[in-house]
Amino acid sequence: MDRDLVISVSKQGIDTALLEDKLLVEYRQDKPNASHLVGDIYLGRVRKLMPGLNAAFIDVDCDKDGFIHYQDLGEDMPTINQYLKKCIETKGVSPSLEKIEYAEKVAKNGNISEQLVVGAPILVQINKESISTKGPRLSTEISLAGRYIVLMPFSSQCAISQRIRSKEERSRLRKIVQGICPKNFGAIIRTNAANKTVAELEEDFRQLYARWAAIVNKLSKGDRTPQCLDSEQGQLSVLLRDMLNADFTTITVNDESCYNHISEYMGSIAPEKQSIVKLYTGQEPIFDHFGVTRQIKGAFGRIVNLKGGIYLIIERTEALHVIDVNSGHRLNADNNQEANAIAVNLEAAKEIARQLRLRDIGGIIVVDFIDLRDQENRKLLYETMKTEMAKDRARHSVLPPSKFGLIQITRQRVREEISVETRECCPTCQGTGKIQPTIFIANEIENHLHYLIQQQGEKHITLCVHPVLYAYLTKGLFSIACKWRWHFKKYIRIVSRTSMPLLNYKFLNKHNEELSIE
Repeated sequence: MDRDLVISVSKQGIDTALLEDKLLVEYRQDKPNASHLVGDIYLGRVRKLMPGLNAAFIDVDCDKDGFIHYQDLGEDMPTINQYLKKCIETKGVSPSLEKIEYAEKVAKNGNISEQLVVGAPILVQINKESISTKGPRLSTEISLAGRYIVLMPFSSQCAISQRIRSKEERSRLRKIVQGICPKNFGAIIRTNAANKTVAELEEDFRQLYARWAAIVNKLSKGDRTPQCLDSEQGQLSVLLRDMLNADFTTITVNDESCYNHISEYMGSIAPEKQSIVKLYTGQEPIFDHFGVTRQIKGAFGRIVNLKGGIYLIIERTEALHVIDVNSGHRLNADNNQEANAIAVNLEAAKEIARQLRLRDIGGIIVVDFIDLRDQENRKLLYETMKTEMAKDRARHSVLPPSKFGLIQITRQRVREEISVETRECCPTCQGTGKIQPTIFIANEIENHLHYLIQQQGEKHITLCVHPVLYAYLTKGLFSIACKWRWHFKKYIRIVSRTSMPLLNYKFLNKHNEELSIE
């Protein structure tokens, strides 16, 4: 499978699109100055205890206080507090984690007030972004993610990704990592670690251990709370670290500065893959060139149309998402209801798995498939749904179909769901439903061309229009575009842009800079 990452950098932010065999499967929007908190480590302060919820609110210098439940404290909370106290009291001398002795572990069914005190400092990591009215979700179980290893202070476990199937490789990796990790440090071996050399794993561990040392150093310099002790790298670097694998084909970006950053980062983590980073210099928008814009407009929205007349209706409620599968006018050759139902359901299952990744839908999802009577068909649908969901990096669980034909899915939610408004208010009619005749649009454009060519002296003009308007202006041997070229004695280039509203247009000079027509 070809995996292409397309990155569009603009004044509005950075948009990234992951394509698998040219099909859009993941899409992210990063606005300028937007905060990305997942993975950040803070020295917070206990703001308020909630015994009724067995939870607490922690000040971590965000708009909303972070939330931590008793179950998120971890069994080594007393040891963490003990070590934190030593770090703050030493004032510049970093105590070694390898030399500490573990305190008694936390009871599984204890009370939050037994472990936390209002006003006390606490070492926490953000597990979920602020969503809606809720603040970030916190945990005291600290982990530092690298390319091959996730380092876990205050732990002695060595876990391995289940996607590494080979027993020999699992045994080899476990021995290497256990030999690398010092006392009181655990690790999770990531899927990318498979078949990597000892030197590569040691280098990854060295970088993570250096990050932990920097955290401890900040703790030892003072007790100012709240303060950020460690922040994840830029979003693009995190994206590459988590997503990059052997079958990644290309990474294409339209900004030279961003290209240099990605190329340098790739050179540091995977020199053999540095050549896949490409700088896009085409004239049309990068998302239009790779067909991303068209897929975004077709994939987001309440109704999602599939091939053969099938369509999905995706509704969001306060508690969950509901997806309804409809066959539309899809019929099989034999006009067999059961055969038609399973064919529709299998195709819908693939699209539903894609939609969950694409929109980053989390929480509870209930899918209403078309009823199936055959038990074997029900089993086939369930297996297909699990297989398609296995491509998803987010933690999830899929339940077998109920007797009503419903499949329930839970999916990890760490940030706000991506929402793209696909319906636009007409910029010409402002929602009235009435627009001026197309012939007047042509006259209007011609007047602007006269101003730009005759009065401003522009010699190279590119006119960007919607495909429908493009077809009107270029139709026939003696098209309107040809008449303009003959009249102005200039070559006027007309390009079709799917991102342009129906009757909107803009003029560009030879440097692709927009020309003012005011």
